Amino acid sequence: MTPAEDTPPPPPLSRFRSTPRNRTVTAGRRGPMSAWLRNDTPHDHATEVTAAGAGWLTSASAYPRSTLALWEARPASPVVLPCGSVFDVVSVESVFGRRMLDRLWAEGPGSGPVALHRGRMLLFTAPGTAHRLPSLLRWEESGDAVPPLLCHGTGDAITVPPLTPAADGAGTPRWVVAPDTRHPWLPGPEVILWACVRAVRAGVAAGVRVSIFPPADQGAKVYDVSRRR
Repeated sequence: MTPAEDTPPPPPLSRFRSTPRNRTVTAGRRGPMSAWLRNDTPHDHATEVTAAGAGWLTSASAYPRSTLALWEARPASPVVLPCGSVFDVVSVESVFGRRMLDRLWAEGPGSGPVALHRGRMLLFTAPGTAHRLPSLLRWEESGDAVPPLLCHGTGDAITVPPLTPAADGAGTPRWVVAPDTRHPWLPGPEVILWACVRAVRAGVAAGVRVSIFPPADQGAKVYDVSRRR
Protein backbone atom coordinates (compact mmCIF):
# COMPACT_ATOMS: atom_id res chain seq x y z
CA MET A 1 0.00 0.00 0.00
CA THR A 2 1.41 3.39 -0.95
CA PRO A 3 1.66 6.31 1.53
CA ALA A 4 -1.15 8.05 -0.32
CA GLU A 5 -3.40 5.08 0.30
CA ASP A 6 -2.61 5.21 4.03
CA THR A 7 -3.90 8.78 4.26
CA PRO A 8 -7.53 8.94 5.44
CA PRO A 9 -9.88 10.77 3.06
CA PRO A 10 -10.91 14.32 4.02
CA PRO A 11 -14.32 14.79 5.67
CA PRO A 12 -17.20 15.50 3.29
CA LEU A 13 -17.85 19.18 2.63
CA SER A 14 -21.44 18.69 3.76
CA ARG A 15 -20.19 18.58 7.34
CA PHE A 16 -19.32 22.26 7.11
CA ARG A 17 -22.37 23.71 5.37
CA SER A 18 -22.96 27.33 6.25
CA THR A 19 -25.98 28.86 7.99
CA PRO A 20 -28.17 30.97 5.65
CA ARG A 21 -27.75 34.69 6.27
CA ASN A 22 -31.44 35.27 6.96
CA ARG A 23 -31.71 32.56 9.59
CA THR A 24 -31.56 33.54 13.27
CA VAL A 25 -30.00 30.97 15.58
CA THR A 26 -31.99 30.79 18.76
CA ALA A 27 -31.04 29.59 22.20
CA GLY A 28 -31.89 25.97 22.81
CA ARG A 29 -31.11 24.82 19.29
CA ARG A 30 -29.46 21.40 19.17
CA GLY A 31 -27.69 19.39 16.52
CA PRO A 32 -24.18 18.88 15.12
CA MET A 33 -22.15 22.04 15.50
CA SER A 34 -20.77 21.83 11.97
CA ALA A 35 -24.32 22.02 10.64
CA TRP A 36 -24.80 25.66 11.64
CA LEU A 37 -21.27 27.07 11.75
CA ARG A 38 -19.98 28.58 8.53
CA ASN A 39 -17.99 26.49 6.10
CA ASP A 40 -14.29 27.20 5.72
CA THR A 41 -14.17 28.93 2.33
CA PRO A 42 -12.72 32.28 1.20
CA HIS A 43 -16.23 33.57 0.49
CA ASP A 44 -17.24 33.75 4.16
CA HIS A 45 -16.72 36.73 6.40
CA ALA A 46 -13.86 36.98 8.90
CA THR A 47 -16.32 37.58 11.73
CA GLU A 48 -17.85 34.09 11.61
CA VAL A 49 -16.46 31.12 13.53
CA THR A 50 -15.73 27.88 11.68
CA ALA A 51 -16.17 24.40 13.13
CA ALA A 52 -12.38 24.11 13.38
CA GLY A 53 -12.21 27.47 15.16
CA ALA A 54 -14.84 26.32 17.65
CA GLY A 55 -12.76 23.24 18.37
CA TRP A 56 -9.73 25.42 19.07
CA LEU A 57 -11.67 27.65 21.45
CA THR A 58 -13.14 24.80 23.45
CA SER A 59 -9.73 23.13 23.76
CA ALA A 60 -8.89 25.85 26.31
CA SER A 61 -11.58 24.54 28.64
CA ALA A 62 -10.91 21.95 31.28
CA TYR A 63 -13.96 20.13 29.91
CA PRO A 64 -13.96 20.60 26.11
CA ARG A 65 -16.83 18.20 25.45
CA SER A 66 -19.06 19.88 28.01
CA THR A 67 -18.25 23.29 26.53
CA LEU A 68 -19.12 22.03 23.06
CA ALA A 69 -22.38 20.62 24.37
CA LEU A 70 -23.20 23.96 25.98
CA TRP A 71 -22.61 25.82 22.73
CA GLU A 72 -24.65 23.28 20.78
CA ALA A 73 -27.56 24.02 23.11
CA ARG A 74 -26.99 27.81 23.25
CA PRO A 75 -24.85 28.89 20.28
CA ALA A 76 -25.87 32.56 20.64
CA SER A 77 -24.59 32.76 24.23
CA PRO A 78 -21.08 33.84 25.25
CA VAL A 79 -18.91 31.44 27.25
CA VAL A 80 -16.17 32.04 29.82
CA LEU A 81 -12.86 30.32 29.00
CA PRO A 82 -9.55 30.22 30.91
CA CYS A 83 -6.40 31.85 29.58
CA GLY A 84 -2.80 30.69 29.83
CA SER A 85 -2.73 27.26 28.19
CA VAL A 86 -4.12 27.68 24.67
CA PHE A 87 -4.06 31.48 24.45
CA ASP A 88 -3.52 34.70 26.39
CA VAL A 89 -5.64 37.79 25.79
CA VAL A 90 -4.55 41.43 25.65
CA SER A 91 -7.41 43.86 26.22
CA VAL A 92 -7.06 47.45 24.95
CA GLU A 93 -9.58 50.25 24.51
CA SER A 94 -11.32 49.99 21.15
CA VAL A 95 -10.04 53.10 19.33
CA PHE A 96 -6.40 52.26 20.01
CA GLY A 97 -7.14 48.60 19.32
CA ARG A 98 -8.45 49.47 15.86
CA ARG A 99 -5.25 51.34 15.13
CA MET A 100 -3.23 48.33 16.28
CA LEU A 101 -5.21 46.03 13.99
CA ASP A 102 -4.77 48.42 11.07
CA ARG A 103 -0.99 48.34 11.55
CA LEU A 104 -0.90 44.56 12.01
CA TRP A 105 -2.84 43.90 8.81
CA ALA A 106 -1.39 46.71 6.69
CA GLU A 107 2.29 46.45 7.66
CA GLY A 108 2.69 43.37 9.84
CA PRO A 109 1.89 39.65 9.90
CA GLY A 110 -1.83 39.99 10.59
CA SER A 111 -3.45 38.98 13.86
CA GLY A 112 -4.92 36.05 15.68
CA PRO A 113 -8.59 36.03 16.66
CA VAL A 114 -9.88 39.40 17.90
CA ALA A 115 -13.11 40.20 19.75
CA LEU A 116 -14.89 43.38 20.85
CA HIS A 117 -16.56 43.58 24.25
CA ARG A 118 -17.76 46.58 26.28
CA GLY A 119 -15.70 49.12 24.38
CA ARG A 120 -12.47 47.11 24.53
CA MET A 121 -10.65 45.10 21.89
CA LEU A 122 -9.58 41.59 22.95
CA LEU A 123 -6.54 40.34 21.04
CA PHE A 124 -5.91 36.61 21.37
CA THR A 125 -2.16 36.08 21.70
CA ALA A 126 0.37 33.31 22.30
CA PRO A 127 0.52 31.87 25.83
CA GLY A 128 3.05 33.78 27.91
CA THR A 129 2.32 37.14 26.27
CA ALA A 130 0.42 38.43 29.33
CA HIS A 131 3.49 37.84 31.51
CA ARG A 132 6.10 39.27 29.14
CA LEU A 133 4.35 42.25 27.48
CA PRO A 134 4.16 44.62 30.51
CA SER A 135 7.92 44.45 31.06
CA LEU A 136 8.58 45.09 27.37
CA LEU A 137 6.34 48.16 27.48
CA ARG A 138 8.19 49.53 30.50
CA TRP A 139 11.44 49.45 28.53
CA GLU A 140 9.92 50.92 25.38
CA GLU A 141 10.56 54.63 24.86
CA SER A 142 6.97 55.33 23.78
CA GLY A 143 5.44 52.87 26.23
CA ASP A 144 3.96 55.65 28.38
CA ALA A 145 1.86 56.78 25.41
CA VAL A 146 0.14 53.39 25.14
CA PRO A 147 -3.31 53.34 26.83
CA PRO A 148 -3.54 50.94 29.79
CA LEU A 149 -3.52 47.32 28.66
CA LEU A 150 -5.18 44.48 30.54
CA CYS A 151 -3.14 41.30 30.09
CA HIS A 152 -4.98 38.06 30.85
CA GLY A 153 -2.84 34.96 31.31
CA THR A 154 -2.58 31.94 33.59
CA GLY A 155 -5.20 32.08 36.32
CA ASP A 156 -7.44 34.51 34.39
CA ALA A 157 -10.56 33.92 32.35
CA ILE A 158 -12.29 35.94 29.64
CA THR A 159 -15.75 36.10 28.11
CA VAL A 160 -15.66 34.63 24.59
CA PRO A 161 -18.21 35.88 22.04
CA PRO A 162 -21.01 33.55 20.91
CA LEU A 163 -20.31 31.14 18.10
CA THR A 164 -23.16 32.68 16.11
CA PRO A 165 -24.52 36.24 16.35
CA ALA A 166 -27.40 36.68 18.75
CA ALA A 167 -30.71 38.07 17.48
CA ASP A 168 -30.12 41.16 19.64
CA GLY A 169 -26.36 41.72 19.70
CA ALA A 170 -26.49 44.88 21.82
CA GLY A 171 -24.09 44.62 24.75
CA THR A 172 -22.82 41.16 23.86
CA PRO A 173 -19.25 40.47 22.76
CA ARG A 174 -18.70 39.92 19.05
CA TRP A 175 -15.92 38.76 16.78
CA VAL A 176 -13.86 41.20 14.73
CA VAL A 177 -11.54 38.44 13.46
CA ALA A 178 -13.05 35.06 14.30
CA PRO A 179 -11.05 31.84 14.77
CA ASP A 180 -11.20 29.78 11.59
CA THR A 181 -8.65 27.00 12.09
CA ARG A 182 -7.76 24.36 14.68
CA HIS A 183 -4.24 25.81 15.05
CA PRO A 184 -4.41 29.58 14.49
CA TRP A 185 -1.30 31.72 14.39
CA LEU A 186 -1.11 33.86 17.54
CA PRO A 187 1.09 36.95 17.92
CA GLY A 188 3.63 36.97 20.73
CA PRO A 189 4.62 39.87 23.01
CA GLU A 190 7.14 41.31 20.54
CA VAL A 191 4.51 41.55 17.79
CA ILE A 192 1.98 43.17 20.13
CA LEU A 193 4.64 45.63 21.31
CA TRP A 194 5.42 46.48 17.68
CA ALA A 195 1.73 47.09 16.99
CA CYS A 196 1.41 49.32 20.07
CA VAL A 197 4.38 51.46 19.01
CA ARG A 198 3.11 51.77 15.43
CA ALA A 199 -0.39 52.68 16.67
CA VAL A 200 1.06 55.41 18.91
CA ARG A 201 3.06 56.84 16.02
CA ALA A 202 0.05 56.71 13.72
CA GLY A 203 -2.01 58.61 16.29
CA VAL A 204 0.67 61.26 16.76
CA ALA A 205 1.06 61.72 13.00
CA ALA A 206 -2.69 62.15 12.60
CA GLY A 207 -3.00 64.41 15.64
CA VAL A 208 -5.42 61.97 17.27
CA ARG A 209 -5.83 61.79 21.01
CA VAL A 210 -7.31 58.54 22.33
CA SER A 211 -10.15 59.06 24.80
CA ILE A 212 -10.52 56.76 27.78
CA PHE A 213 -14.28 56.83 27.08
CA PRO A 214 -14.60 55.81 23.42
CA PRO A 215 -17.90 54.93 21.75
CA ALA A 216 -18.85 51.31 22.35
CA ASP A 217 -18.52 50.42 18.67
CA GLN A 218 -16.29 52.11 16.11
CA GLY A 219 -18.01 50.45 13.16
CA ALA A 220 -17.38 47.23 11.31
CA LYS A 221 -14.16 46.75 9.40
CA VAL A 222 -13.29 43.63 7.44
CA TYR A 223 -9.71 42.36 7.44
CA ASP A 224 -8.35 40.12 4.70
CA VAL A 225 -7.71 36.99 6.75
CA SER A 226 -6.16 35.26 3.73
CA ARG A 227 -3.04 37.33 4.52
CA ARG A 228 -2.76 35.84 8.00
CA ARG A 229 0.46 33.96 8.69
